Amino acid sequence: MKRSDINKAIDRAVAFFTEHHFPLPPFAFWTPEEWLKKGPECDEIREARLGWDITDFGSGDIPRKGRSIFTLRNGVAGTSGGKSYAQKVMHLREGQRSPVHYHKSKMEDIINCNGGNILICLWQLDSDGKPSRSPLDVSVDGIVRRVSAGEQIYLRPGESVCVQPFMCHQFWSREGTGDSLSMEVSSVCDDLTDNCWLELAVRFPEIDEDEPRRYLLGGEYPRAGQKEQCQNAVCQNAI
Repeated sequence: MKRSDINKAIDRAVAFFTEHHFPLPPFAFWTPEEWLKKGPECDEIREARLGWDITDFGSGDIPRKGRSIFTLRNGVAGTSGGKSYAQKVMHLREGQRSPVHYHKSKMEDIINCNGGNILICLWQLDSDGKPSRSPLDVSVDGIVRRVSAGEQIYLRPGESVCVQPFMCHQFWSREGTGDSLSMEVSSVCDDLTDNCWLELAVRFPEIDEDEPRRYLLGGEYPRAGQKEQCQNAVCQNAI
């Protein structure tokens, strides 16, 4: 994935969130130089990997397969005393999909907050670790609905669906309806270990630094007291 694609995706997301009256917190716009001046008071942001999360899942084609996410709040998996919940806002480009996947521990609500309609397909996991063809019960805005495996569920703005652990899912902004502002509210999100892919995917692909970073991703923050900005994955989340 190219840094230029990341920069463009962030610019697109900021413009889209602004258009739909969803303001981001100030740290969304801190530059790499500003981050070098931030002390341990910002360790919650570092440890929970809050902030920008742009990925093409290793596809090399972010408009077709990718995500532009801003993590607003999160806990740290395996620790106690911190937040037990997470919240993300996403800019879903029309037709842009994520790979089919499931989570072993995370339960999440996918919420369509504004913009176009969202389509989501769900499958239960069978005993062989593959998507089952059996129908399943799904909670849409607190109302249980029985759907066929892989059936497209339409979420209009204001509607949401609950995705349980071990429930395979894929969602995107429906073609012909425009981009969507999607929200994810969940238990603690551990993207390092709790994504199980059913197709070839890389959650955090290697980045080609073809142009300077304007903003840092959630795994790129320098630790408090670090004097030079990290330039590779070895330094990611080094706290």
